[in-house]
This record gives sequence, structure tokens and C-alpha cells, in this order.
Amino acid sequence: MTSSKLIAPFGIYSPNPIFPRTKSKGSVFSVKPVTIVSAKKAIRTGKLKYPSEKKKLKLQKHSPIDERNKLGGVWGIFKLEVSVDKDPGNDFLGVSDGLLEEIAKVLKFPVASMLPPEAFTVVRKSFDARKKEQKFVYTVNMDVSKLLSLEPRTIDFISELEPKTGLIEHLTDQRDSGDFCDLISIVQNCRKNDGISLLTEGLAPGNQNGGSRVYPYSRKPKVAVVGSGPSGLFASLVLAEFGADVSLIERGQAVEQRGRDIGALVVRRMFQEESNFCFGEGGAGTWSDGKLVTRIGKNSYSIMTVLKTLVHFGAPKSILVYGKPHLGTDRLVPLLRSFRQYLQELGVNIKFGTRVNDLLVEGAHVVGVGVSDSVNNLESASLELGYDAVVLAVGHSARDTYQMLLSHNVDMVQKDFAVGLRIEHPQELINGIQYSELANEVQNGKGKVPVADYKVAEYVSAEYEDTPLSSGPTRRSCYSFCMCPGGQVVLTSTDPSELCINGMSFSRRSSRWANAALVVSVSSKDFEALNLHGPLAGVEFQREFERKAATMGGGNFVVPVQTVTDFLESKLSVKRVPSSSYRLGVKAANLHELYPQHITEALQHSILMFEKELPGFISNNALLHGVETRTSSPVKISRNSDTYESTSLKGLYPVGEGAGYAGGIVSAAVDGMYAGFALAKSLGLYRGSIEHVLGKAQNTGLIKY
Repeated sequence: MTSSKLIAPFGIYSPNPIFPRTKSKGSVFSVKPVTIVSAKKAIRTGKLKYPSEKKKLKLQKHSPIDERNKLGGVWGIFKLEVSVDKDPGNDFLGVSDGLLEEIAKVLKFPVASMLPPEAFTVVRKSFDARKKEQKFVYTVNMDVSKLLSLEPRTIDFISELEPKTGLIEHLTDQRDSGDFCDLISIVQNCRKNDGISLLTEGLAPGNQNGGSRVYPYSRKPKVAVVGSGPSGLFASLVLAEFGADVSLIERGQAVEQRGRDIGALVVRRMFQEESNFCFGEGGAGTWSDGKLVTRIGKNSYSIMTVLKTLVHFGAPKSILVYGKPHLGTDRLVPLLRSFRQYLQELGVNIKFGTRVNDLLVEGAHVVGVGVSDSVNNLESASLELGYDAVVLAVGHSARDTYQMLLSHNVDMVQKDFAVGLRIEHPQELINGIQYSELANEVQNGKGKVPVADYKVAEYVSAEYEDTPLSSGPTRRSCYSFCMCPGGQVVLTSTDPSELCINGMSFSRRSSRWANAALVVSVSSKDFEALNLHGPLAGVEFQREFERKAATMGGGNFVVPVQTVTDFLESKLSVKRVPSSSYRLGVKAANLHELYPQHITEALQHSILMFEKELPGFISNNALLHGVETRTSSPVKISRNSDTYESTSLKGLYPVGEGAGYAGGIVSAAVDGMYAGFALAKSLGLYRGSIEHVLGKAQNTGLIKY
């Protein structure tokens, strides 16, 4: 396939004195071209292939299946398409008559109504709106033994089946057939099979796995987990199940109090620096859309383990089936409460309202943490707590923690991330763009089809002349990020002098707005252009534009906004703007002057490209909000890829999104889970193979979702 290209001029002039722009002779437009290439048409090869693609290539090399094996076990049937009029709807996850018709076609069985629905299980359901005739797409597992017992006349048709990669496959691994366990069951099975009597019985061995310390038989190893986001919760769960003495330290509040603090912020503008949309139980993802999508492989064992564990704590089983699962804030809150109660039953000591101010270090080894009361800011009453290991599972907004790590010379490096603006449309408009005449079937999240979303991406290439980035990167990605259908724009500032935003949705996604971040990748060259250097240059880059956005809004958490049409023309023609879901107020502003020229122009040209993919995207009712800067961590804390231990401080285990190894709820949970196993192995609590239990860990890289 070839990539589609558009050549367009760069250099739209703006009178921004901070970021000077190049003027061409005789025109306000630069003659240098910019090439925008559709990201979705790029051919992925080698290491760039997704795990699912590699799996398919591997399956192509399999030998023919013996006929006797065909008549047992489980077959997976993929890409079964059922039209909307034949499907009961998005919320129905059973086997419908329409689905049986499609299964019968694959089996070449003449009478679909004779197939027993009990022999089939829906393992994946998604809605494909890309084609002219939108359809639900299914993956189904067929239990051959059950099918033959209920309908013996299918035996000849099963005997004739031949595997076809990506269409029908004989599943030899139990986990391939959907037989996954939750994390609790996995760890308990590991304990049973490992042959280790744990420290709870006083018989645990010392460290025999090359870890940094050997622990005595007389006590449990003490571990501090700093941060109760997904990575911290899953690391705590693993370690506590293996028998460690775990303290979970969270600067914010439990979800009940956190909810009250957020309510006070939204209604009365009462801002709590330690309990808000970013800090508190569950991390920043608690008050978000609750997306459970990830770029590290939906079908991998580790991902399914995380999803099964969430179901164990109260998530609906539908997250195991939907192609784009999400929870919503209203479902995350009771789930986190259940998770907390289970950890406490295991003996985990959870310390809310407790901020880690320092690491206690002896001879390049972490031996504990210094903490203080974050509720009353009583740093004078700080305590020193001793631990054998510290799991650092903070979020990407814990900027004071980054500064503290720097004071200990912890190895950290700058990491690319993305910045931009959050765009909001009426949800009805997005439904109409994506579904056309089916838009009426959405019915505020209660209809036959899901609330419409979108995901767009472009690559922008340009040559800059006489700009600070003339020697910088010539290729950057522009994409939608954290799209929230039926959602609202919310404040994610952690400092009253700064302003940044995000999106969130409840489980039904029933609000009348749709929002998504439109962001542009930035790197060290962008930081250097503002004379920002060192490991925390990205943090200062974020702050630069968060402070500028706060000034543009006039303070008091009012968000600066601009219509898309005005942004594209680099002007402010209207003082009254379309209504916004943001509840603390908006103010018309020149958002085209907020970022440096190259970022603004990349956003402008990408929006034009998105209009080609989603006709109607550029609308008088589309409103841009500023700013979106915290798409992922601006730093990466260096660690050993096998042990998860810091490369500069023994006993310190940086994990999750704040450490630069995840992006989103699921990938952060996966990273915490692997780190928990690695630390348990180092402490002598586990002797087995992590890869055998969870599969090979995936490198998350720069997360986009």
C-alpha cells in the first residue's frame, strides 16, 4: 500500500513575541513544504509488528492438525460479522441467531438453527463503523465436545475443518481459549507449586536469586510501595500474596474523601493540592474515562490477567469481551474500595494522606523513606520508616518526587511525550460523522450501538528555516489521545498557578459532549529551544505552557478556549464561544499563540487532515481547550530490565507511568505486576520463572491511545 500525502505550506504568521516566526519574502507563508503522511497506512515490519501479528505469522507455520485432534478441544472462530439489524445490540454478549448464521457459514453446516448456542462462547465483540454497512465483529470459541454431544450431526463438518490463520484456529493452549486466571489465583498457585513455605510460617529461605540482600528467617521482608495507582496496587497485591510485609503509601486520599474533595473543587473552587483529579487512591485514571485499552496486546496473558483481576474486584465481565473496554469513574470507585479491602485483609498497611519526602540511603542502598502528613502539610513532623525495598509507583504528576530523586543522583533521562489542546464536539455530531443514519441508535449510551468515538493520527514532516529547531527533528506525530465519548473536560492541575486539563466519562458515556486531546510529540530539541536542559527539562517544558494557559484564562482555573475555525485561521473573531462541559468556566483566547510556531502549525495542519478522515470534524461547534501537557511521563527512571531495580540505587524499584514505563490503567497495572514478581524473586519469596507465569514483558514505549 502506498501512503497518501498532502503538500501544504508552513509558516502561518502570528505576532507572538516569545516564539518569533519566519517571514517569507512577499508573503506571510513560508515556501518550505510540509508533508503529512497518514500513519495508519504505514507498513509494520520486524520488531514493529504487534504481538497479535507476530502470533499469526507463527501460526502459519503450524503442521496440519490430526483428524482426531479436530474432534476435541476448542476452535477459535474469528472475524464473524453480524449486521446491526440482525444483532440484539452492543450490550448483548451471548450467541444470537444472527451470529449462529455466520458460524454455520464457517462450518459449512446447512441449518444454522440446529447449532446449539451452548457450544459457543463469545470472547470478543466490537463494533466496526469504518465500512458503509456497519457491523458487529465477533470472535467465538467453539467447544467441540459440547457441540458433538448436543448435535452429533456436526461431526462430519468438524472433521473437514482446516485452520486458516486469523479466521479459524485450533487452540491448543488453555489460555488461548480464554481460560485465564486472575492475579490472586496465579500467585497462590505459584506458592503451591514453588514448594516454598512462606515467611508467614517462619520457614522462608534467604535470597537465592542474586538479589541485593539476603533476609533472615525470623521476619518478613518489609516493602514500601509509594503510590496507589494501578502499578502500585498490583505490585502490592503480588508482594502481599507472596508474604511480604507491605506498606502502601499514598499522598492523596481514599476514593470516598477524594470524591468529596473533587466535588468541592468543581462546585466551590476549593483546591486541595494533595487530593484532586491527579492525586489519590487509584491514581489519575480514577477520574478519567477508565479506558482499558493498551498497545501491548489485548490478548496477551498479562493483559488478560489484569482484566480478570479487575473483574474479581467488581468490574463487569463485559470488559473481557469488548474490543474497546472501559469502566468509567462510577465503576472504578467501588472497584478500588473492594481492592483496598482485600489488601487490608492480606495485612497491607495503607497510609493515606502521607507524602514521601525523601529516600533513606546507606551506601547506595535504599533502606527506607522519610514521610510527612500531606493533609496538614506538617513537614516538621516527618518520620523515617525503614524498609528492605521501596517500589516507586508514583504518577507522572509527582514532580516533587522527581526533584527529590535528582538530589540523590538517581539515573533519570528525558523522555519524549506529547502536548496540545483538548477538542470538544457535541456528541451528536460525532455520532453522525461515524454512524450516519445509525446515529439515532446510540440513545445516550443505551441504544443498539456504542457511543461513537474516533482515533486519528498523522505524521508531519517539515524543514524549518531560521527557527530554533533548524537542526532538530524533521518528523513528529500528531494524534488524538484519550478520546472520551459522552464525557467532560476536567481540571488536572496540581498547582494553583498552573492549568492543565484532561477528559473523563462515566460508564454509560451519556453526556452531550465528546472530547479528545489533539497532541504533537515533543522531544529534547523542543526543550533546548526554550533553553531547558537536564533530566527534568520536560517537566519545565510542561510548566511553561501550563502557566501560560493559566494566565490566558485569567486565573481561578478558568480555561482558555478557541473555536477550531478561529484556531485554523490564527485569529480571535468571537468573544462568545460554544458551550463547554468544563464546569469551572471558559474564556475566549488566542490559543494559536500559546505554543511555539512549529507545534501550533503541526496541530493546524493535522486538524485539516483529520477533517478529510472525519468530514465535519472542523465545525463552528468544535471548541479547543488549553492545555493538554501530561500525556505521559516526561522522564524515564533507569532500571534493570530483568530485576526492575534502579540502576543507581539498590532496593529502589521504579515502576508504572511516573517512572516512564507505562501509559494508561492496564499497562501500568501490568508493569506493577511484573515488578512485584521480580521483587518477590529478589526477596526469596518466589523461585519460579516470571515469563512462564505471565508471558514475556512487552516494552510499552511511547503510549498512544
